[in-house]
Amino acid sequence: MSINCIRTLLEDAALTHSDKTSVVFGDKSVTYGELFSRVNQVAFYLEELGLPKDSRIGIYSNKGIEQVVSVLAILSTNHILVPLTKLLKPEQVEYIINDCDIKCIITDKLKLESIEEINFDGHIISYETTSKDIASFDEIYKYYNKPYICDINGHNNAVITYSFGLSGTPKGIVISHRNLIDSARVVSQYLHLEENDIISGLLIFNLDYGLNQIFCTLYKKARLALHRFILPEDFFNHLINDGVTVLPVMPVNLSQMFDEDVRRIPSADLFDSVKTITSSGGNVTEKMIGDCKKHFQKASFYSMHGLTEAFRSTYLDPSQVEIRPDSIGRPIPDVELYVINADGNECAVREVGELIHRGGYIYRGFWNAPEQNAERFKSVQILKDVINLEGQLTDEIVVASGDYVYKDEEGYLYFVSRQDDMIKTRGFRVSPYEVESVVAINIPQIDQCAVFGIDNELIEQEIVMVYSAAGQISENEIVFELKKHLASYMIPSRIVFKKSLPLIQSDKSQINKSELKRTLSDN
Repeated sequence: MSINCIRTLLEDAALTHSDKTSVVFGDKSVTYGELFSRVNQVAFYLEELGLPKDSRIGIYSNKGIEQVVSVLAILSTNHILVPLTKLLKPEQVEYIINDCDIKCIITDKLKLESIEEINFDGHIISYETTSKDIASFDEIYKYYNKPYICDINGHNNAVITYSFGLSGTPKGIVISHRNLIDSARVVSQYLHLEENDIISGLLIFNLDYGLNQIFCTLYKKARLALHRFILPEDFFNHLINDGVTVLPVMPVNLSQMFDEDVRRIPSADLFDSVKTITSSGGNVTEKMIGDCKKHFQKASFYSMHGLTEAFRSTYLDPSQVEIRPDSIGRPIPDVELYVINADGNECAVREVGELIHRGGYIYRGFWNAPEQNAERFKSVQILKDVINLEGQLTDEIVVASGDYVYKDEEGYLYFVSRQDDMIKTRGFRVSPYEVESVVAINIPQIDQCAVFGIDNELIEQEIVMVYSAAGQISENEIVFELKKHLASYMIPSRIVFKKSLPLIQSDKSQINKSELKRTLSDN
């Protein structure tokens, strides 16, 4: 067994901390010993399916202890985990299933109907017993009690996570077992996590930031307290009742929790257990930082910046958060970051250039996407005018992030823009092309359509859709149709009708989105 895989953490925790509570969700909980037993039973069943090595297995369900079991069970086999966020619509799930050829899906009773809607012909496993034709965890726990032994190679592929790429369709990024355990090690180090920590499982487990909470919990043999954010009041109760000490959030979560009437927020002394807050997936504002300081008075706030192609690049130390709240910080341990201009030279102080990530935590690449891989994963030779490459014996890979940043006089980095026109909202990346394609296919009365993002402090960017048609269409009618095909976070919050849309002078087939943005901003 490789030491560089999550499975080794689980085995060690079960051996040394068998009776300690590992995961809680409301009034339900499991010890490390119970978690290990359940994971083994599900992993044993997955192996019994006889799927080829490296088969992709999806998890499409609501949050719960069994979802954590599913994640760890798949990572205890020679198969590959594909998390499918519950926010995805059936047709989006179907795209991912076809793109990476998912052979098995683990789900719950609520999402089973969506899977049946797309006529998935692979294996289906449900947490609850639903019918005699579908295997369930209830049955697996009852009948699969044989010893389970596995041998995981740390260099093998472990996870494929999907986000929206330049082409407008989801692109899967491939993550190795070594990547997963390295990310747990480095985060545990710079956040100073401890065995007695209780880590909030607020984030969904569709991307690496959310999954990392499971792995950090195992790494430190801590406790993971799951929570589904529905109402701020419930969230505050989660922090108090579960005794949360480490709170990983996205900026949109901070907006949600502090948008409530301040009189309904519990007294600050009830949150004294919270010692660490981490934020990634978007820019934090001074208001967010101020709200955290006011209500979580004993907590250190870490702002972090990650890449699709690498686990994480920077973090801003809590001592600097109020001094330079707009900064994304400095490199995390084992990472070198460079800002280079179009000529390949290192940018001067406050000169904007592309962020190049060198060193640890670089992922394997995009699944079946050679163009995207060529664009993002580069030879270290692109740094030949910046660093000394004398004696380099192999061609090292670095990430050309597509993030444009600048560095201040003290070496702190500041994000400026993306190379592409991706919209970042509520912690998600949304491709305008994805939304525009749905409009073109499903709302034929619309002649032209342009989708883009406009800055919104609360959610980073709001999605705006401008369209032309023979006559104005009811906004409710447009939203109703879009909701059939798109996840909720992809629905435009602002829909504008115009008789005609401006075109780019040099290319009359392209809508001039910059002009539309200026027009709407002026209004």
